Parts: sequence; C-alpha cells; structure tokens
Amino acid sequence: LALFLYHPKTNKEEEGSSEATDGHDEEDEVYEGEYQGIPSDTAPRNGQVVADKEELAQQYELILQECGHGRYQWQLFFALGLALMSDGVEVFIVGFVLPSAETDVCMPDSGSSWLGSIVYMGMMMGAFFWGGMADKVGRRQCLLICMSLNGFFGFLSSFVQGYDLFLLCRMIAGFGIGGAVPIVFSYYAEVLAREKRGEHLSWLCMFWMIGEIYASAMAWVIIPHYGWSFSMASAYHFHRWRVFVVVCALPCVFSVVALTFMPESPRFYLEVGKHDEAWMILKQIHDTNMRARGQPEKVFTVSQTSSAVLPNNAIKLAIVWFTLSFGYYGLSVWFPDVIKHLQADDYASKVQRHNNVRIEDFMFNFTLENQIHTNSLFINTRFIGMKLKTVTFINTTFQSCYFEDITSVGCFFRNCNFINTTLYNTDIDDYKLINTKFRDSVFFHNKTGCHLSFDDDYSAYWVYFVNFMGTLAVLPGNIVSALLVDKIGRLSMLGFSMILSGISCLFLWFGSSEAMMIGMLCLYNGLSISAWNSLDVVTVELYPTDRRGTGFGFCNALCKLAAVLGNLIFGSLVSITKAIPILLASTVLVGGGLVGLRLPDTRSNVLM
Repeated sequence: LALFLYHPKTNKEEEGSSEATDGHDEEDEVYEGEYQGIPSDTAPRNGQVVADKEELAQQYELILQECGHGRYQWQLFFALGLALMSDGVEVFIVGFVLPSAETDVCMPDSGSSWLGSIVYMGMMMGAFFWGGMADKVGRRQCLLICMSLNGFFGFLSSFVQGYDLFLLCRMIAGFGIGGAVPIVFSYYAEVLAREKRGEHLSWLCMFWMIGEIYASAMAWVIIPHYGWSFSMASAYHFHRWRVFVVVCALPCVFSVVALTFMPESPRFYLEVGKHDEAWMILKQIHDTNMRARGQPEKVFTVSQTSSAVLPNNAIKLAIVWFTLSFGYYGLSVWFPDVIKHLQADDYASKVQRHNNVRIEDFMFNFTLENQIHTNSLFINTRFIGMKLKTVTFINTTFQSCYFEDITSVGCFFRNCNFINTTLYNTDIDDYKLINTKFRDSVFFHNKTGCHLSFDDDYSAYWVYFVNFMGTLAVLPGNIVSALLVDKIGRLSMLGFSMILSGISCLFLWFGSSEAMMIGMLCLYNGLSISAWNSLDVVTVELYPTDRRGTGFGFCNALCKLAAVLGNLIFGSLVSITKAIPILLASTVLVGGGLVGLRLPDTRSNVLM
C-alpha cells in the first residue's frame, strides 16, 4: 500500500518522476509528488497494514479538504444525478404502463404480476453484480455500462410487440439500472470531504425523487391524453404508452453523455494501486475548483488526525435495508390498488342493468359502457363502428345480427347464443366468449394482435395524478434531511424517520375515501424519505473503499428482494383486509427503525 508524500519537486528528483507528471511547466510543480511504498522484501504485519490504511484514508481526507467543494463536485453531482433519476424512473415505469401494455402485447392474466416481479429481479441481480464489479473494474466504467444497458433495452422495449420479448427487454433494462444506486453513491462519496458528505449525498438523493416526478408527470401527460399512434398491418401497433417508454429512457441517455466527460474516482485508483492516475485526478479536482473561484493555486498540506476502524455491522444494516424496503414498496403497491378498488366500487355502483329486453331492427353506432344485459334478445340488430367498455351480456340471444368494426375492453358474453349472425373485423375472441354457442354464424377478418381502444381512461389518469402528488410530498422531507443530516446525525434521522413512518401507517385505518388515502400517502412519503437519504449516507460510510460497491450492491439487492416480497404480499391482501397490511407495515418499519438506532455513528469518520 503506497502513501502520498506531498512536497515540491527538486532537480535531484526529476529523474524519478513518473510519466503521468512529465511535461508540466514550473507553475504546476507544486502539484507533483512521489510515492513511498512498503518495501517488497518486508512483509508488514496486520497491525501495520491497518495503520497504513488509516494513514492513507486520513491523508486522502485532508487532500479533499484542500481541494474544496466546488465546480468539479457540482459537475459530477448532475452527471450522477441523472443516473439516479433513471433508477427512480425504472421503479415506477412498469406500474404506469402495465394497464396499457397488458392489452397491447397480449399479456396473459398472470403476466402482469410477472412483469412487475421480473423487473425487480433484474434490478436485484444487477445491484449485486455491478456493485461487486465496481470494486474491481472501477466506478465510472461500470456505471457507463449499466446506464448503456438500461437505455438501449429500455428504448428497445418500446418497439417489441410480443409479451415474451417485452418481458426480456425490461428484465435486462432492470439488470442494467440495478447497478446505478450502489455505484452512484460510492462514486460521489469518494470526492466529498467529511464535513460535506452527509449534506451533499442527501441532496443527490433528490434526483431519485425527481425521477419519480418525471415518470409520474410524463405518464399523466402522455398515456391518457396523447392521441398519436400508428399501425403497420394489423399486428404492429405503436401506441402512446410506448411513447412514454421512449421518453423515460431520455435521462439515462443524458447520463451516459455526461459521464463520458468525468474521470474515475481517485479513491478507487488509490485502492487498486494506480497512484499516478489518482494523483492527476486529484490535481484536476483542485484546479477546477480553484480556477472557478478565481483563487491562487495552493500546495497540499498534510497533518495527522485520529481515526477509527469501523466495526462490522453488516447484519444490522441488512435488517434496516430490508425492513424499510419491504414497508415502502409494499405500501407503494397497496396505496394505488386501494384507490383503484374504491374507484371500482364506485363504478360498479353506477352500473346500468337491462333485464328481459327485446331490441329489433335497430343500429348501435355509439359507445356502450358499464352495462349488464341479462335474458335479452337482439333481432336483426346492427352493431357498427362502436366501442364496448365494461359491458356484459348474460343469457342473451343475438339472432340475424351483424357486428362490424367492434372494439371492446372488459366485455364478456356469458351463456349467450349467436344465431345466423355475422361478425366482421371485431376483436371478440374466445377469451370474451364464455360458454357461448354459435349456430349458422361466421367470423370474417377478425382483428389480430391486441388493441388499445379508448382515448380516455379516467382510472389511469387518476392513478398517475395520485402518484404525482405522493411524489411531490417527498420534496419537503428531502430538503429537511439534506439540511439536518450533518447536524442531528444520520442515525437519529434514520431511526426516528422509520418509527414515525410506521406510526403514520396506523392512520390508514381511517382512510375511507380517495381524498383521505391520498392525504395519508403524502404524509407517509414525506416522513419516510429522510430514512432513505440517511440510510444511503450510512451505507456509504460504513464500508471501506475496496468493498464499498459490493456492500452497497448487496444492500440494494436485498432492497429489491424486499420489494418483490412486498409487492406480492401486500398486493394479495388488497381486496381481503386493511388490517393486516397496516399492522405489518407499521411493525416492520418501527422494528427496523429501532435497529437503525443501534448502528454506529459515522458522522465523524473518514472514508476508509
């Protein structure tokens, strides 16, 4: 392990200068240095190696203090922020496109749950894999590969037509973006001095929230309202939800472009023995910041300060990650589904019922919606260029009827009879025909593929709006956590934020209307965000440089596993009871908060 010795160069030392420092003029000599390593023929004892690591960490911290916090850190802040924003988009994109995609790509009934789970599984594997690779290959290079994978396959998924290909593209996109969180926080923390680390890592967390807002706003604007689409033949369709998927890939593309102009983490280079490269990047950080301020260049100075080796708290940290993720993602699924159930109950209460109706010699050329026809008879009736939305025919007979250019959603024919009837260019298939019999009836040019059929979907519009409002509620918590994380401490903010979030879950018992549920959602999101921000900071500071990416990747993979379990468990309880999800989320969050308070305080530690 090599240690830096900082001093101006003398003529006697010029012959030993490294190639990385050749060619500089005299004004740059104050930045040049040599390295004094441990002699190869001397095997250091374990205590000496630990002391050397502590000495290197202390000297690196002092160099960052000399470099200051300025233009370089802000440039990296926005480049990494775009990557973190992409992760926030990826988490929500599946939920937003699912109602449309499951129709457009012929998704089976069980496919919707698989789509949500497969993306999280991809993110889980990606977090663990790319976190470990970042400790071996480098933060910047791995992050560029991650974001490129996510951007390419995310963009490709907007064009594929089949369910299997769509599922594969989203899984690979999730595998790519899974590495973003562990690498981004490791990368940025390693160019921040101790007194700035907590605050600015918390500010960086805001980009995840910005990603949520971006995804919610784009879904709200594009999917229910945007009317443009085109078709090629009868089986290829490019509808507005696919436009939304393309738009959601843009932050990832911008992140890749921005990262190509940023260097590798100098702390990583020091850890793998590339001292010349690390020294030149530190020089670049110092130059960029000093010149932006118009200040004269200074010589780095080094003094001794105390440090402590952080204990192994991986189990406690894993418990906090799992409990916070399980409660957060479980309730994230539960909130919209509860609101949709409230809407469905209200919609069902307004259904129009028609019993024992006889209709003869009539033409329907308008939309039928939210109706149930029972024991009815249609004779010589024409259904032309119309839409059927949530319409059910039960024990109904169609005699000498003609159907042409029919598009339907949520439409079923149960125990019906078609006699001497023609169906031309309709989407009425076997799935919608339940115990239905045909006699002297024919189908011509039945529509192939799957079709989106309605320009306005109030239910989808409302879900996007609810998510948008819930995301906006995170903003105050983000600001508070960034301003106070270095003042009141990471652990206090982490533990009490989780405990208060758990207590706030109990108020969900009284949510009997959409407005009340939205209010509870905003309160919960506002309280829980401080826990997320503090947990990211603590995780970065607990792991040493050679295991920071791997450790953070493991925790983030555990987060995605908890998300999958939360989605499955809370999703299955939506229509059964409110008591179990509320008590489960509250217990898990409070328990995790108490464990979080037992983690070591890392506020005064340097990055090892």
